Amino acid sequence: MTATTTSAAKLGSLERLGAEAVVMDGLEAASVGGAVAAARPDAIVHEMTAIAGEPDMKHMDRWFAETIRLRTEVTDHLLAAAEAASVSHVVAQSYAGWNGIRRGGWVKTEEDPLDPDPTNAREGWEAIRYVEDAVAKADGAVLRHGWLYGPGATAALVEPVRKRWFPLVGGGTGYTSCVHLDDAASATVLAVEHEARGVFNIVDDEPAPASQWLPYLAACAAGQPPRRVAAWLARPLAGDAVVTMMTEGRGFSTVKAKRELGWELRHPSWRLGPEVELG
Repeated sequence: MTATTTSAAKLGSLERLGAEAVVMDGLEAASVGGAVAAARPDAIVHEMTAIAGEPDMKHMDRWFAETIRLRTEVTDHLLAAAEAASVSHVVAQSYAGWNGIRRGGWVKTEEDPLDPDPTNAREGWEAIRYVEDAVAKADGAVLRHGWLYGPGATAALVEPVRKRWFPLVGGGTGYTSCVHLDDAASATVLAVEHEARGVFNIVDDEPAPASQWLPYLAACAAGQPPRRVAAWLARPLAGDAVVTMMTEGRGFSTVKAKRELGWELRHPSWRLGPEVELG
């Protein structure tokens, strides 16, 4: 397996994990083409994101600006490199946390469309649709990860929750789907091994409304219960995306991934057990 990084300083850590490591700039077509040609892979897995720094859900497109490029430009570079190197299978990461279409039931399958009206995250959602459409046309697999949690994945969220900076909006009726890092990784391995095609929701078995998961997270973080804020007040303060997520968000079903990939969840619920670290 060849793992890529944009920083030479990270080569050693990737090699210690058992991969051959190379520096690659995903935004440069020549760099991508050279790395793929040298690796001569049987499959390509596109996991590149650049979500860093303090969360800014009020300005999601600005916060996700680099990741938007990675989901569009880099997808094109990887697919072109795959074709040039005769790589027959591509797997790409997408997202299925709370962004299902906001009508009908609260839990969506792969047959249901994503939210066509993403409020203040239009460019980000368009990028998600772009990577899904492009990989589907290439007969690849798209894995829609839920809200990732586990060691190192939730630190940016836990501290605001602990300090009561992350309020419960309205009645907290909006649903969110989560998935543990280990389960997301195991689904990716299965998608490669099965040469899977199509879209798969990679989430746990318990999509839940904010009124359940946010107070639970606050308790796990040794904080006080979250403050409650009316939707009309939260909108100008936190942005449309936060209000939508907490009041209208839809969760996702994992039936297809279990049926077609043989996927088994090690962590079937977001209700963190003692073996799961918060930060």
